[in-house]
Amino acid sequence: MKTIRWGIIGCGDVTEVKSGPGFAKARNSALVAVMRRNAALAADYARRHGVPRWCDDAQEILRAPDIDAVYVATTPETHKDYVLRCAAAGKPVLVEKPMALTAGECDAMIAACKAAGVPLRVAYYRRALPRFLAIRDLVAGGAVGDVRMVVCRQFQPLRTASEAAPASPPWRTDANRSGGGFFVDIMSHTLDFLDFLFGPIGEVRALAGNVAGAYEAEDVVTASWRFDSGIHGSGAFCYAADRDEEWNEIVGTRGRLRFSTTRPVPIVLERGSDRESIDIGDPPHVHQPLIQSFVDELNGVGTCPSTGESAARTTRVIDRILGGYRNARGAAS
Repeated sequence: MKTIRWGIIGCGDVTEVKSGPGFAKARNSALVAVMRRNAALAADYARRHGVPRWCDDAQEILRAPDIDAVYVATTPETHKDYVLRCAAAGKPVLVEKPMALTAGECDAMIAACKAAGVPLRVAYYRRALPRFLAIRDLVAGGAVGDVRMVVCRQFQPLRTASEAAPASPPWRTDANRSGGGFFVDIMSHTLDFLDFLFGPIGEVRALAGNVAGAYEAEDVVTASWRFDSGIHGSGAFCYAADRDEEWNEIVGTRGRLRFSTTRPVPIVLERGSDRESIDIGDPPHVHQPLIQSFVDELNGVGTCPSTGESAARTTRVIDRILGGYRNARGAAS
């Protein structure tokens, strides 16, 4: 197999531990260049991570003959532009989540890559993490019987974006840059994983609002949905609550599975009075299994489980959940 040589556009916070080292540590993979608009920060990243070269112009990554594939790790409002540029350069691309600001942007990215014959994959890395694959296998193996419903919850005390991620610029609650607030940033992972488990979500009904007034994006969301498979789902999400709490519960005819999207805590399987705790830790670089799947796919072995099409479905669900709030906010501005 050949070594897939990667360039990163946007070597910010997410690339420090979660993703960046995975490109160097995956089999048949190498990280050869990184780009950041701040040249000093790009140089510092390259020095600390042993990357051969750095630049402050994405075009240097896109036109480099020794770069086979590109990881776009910039903020969401730039994803569409960079992916279209990767397609024009003929380079396979792995783009961060959420895939783009809207489903319409996702569709444009998919179309451009398809026309150029360029693979487009999205960094919903839980589709390849051992802990989440164990959940998939338990469900598929009938551990809870026939699945009837999934219930999701996330509550957090009020935090500004800079308080929530001190090492990263405060873009997560700027809807013009991120597409929404912490709901979009965090719970897109949950919605995408549920798509991985149960297939596409069809019908959606939801309410969203801003109750604390600390920023313009939504800070409270309630939603219900139905998968095309007939399974029902519901969720309550509040980012101005009393404490941190996050869990998901899959309810079946024989039992229940409870797990966390955001924390590597044990999976809990309950069947009647029996309760089993299944502890599967995450690897040091949580993106690495997904990176490996894409590297293998580029070498003609297997497929990456997070595609542009699957990620676009998640963005489309988010658009439907937040549509009323976005429209009301737009009408008021």
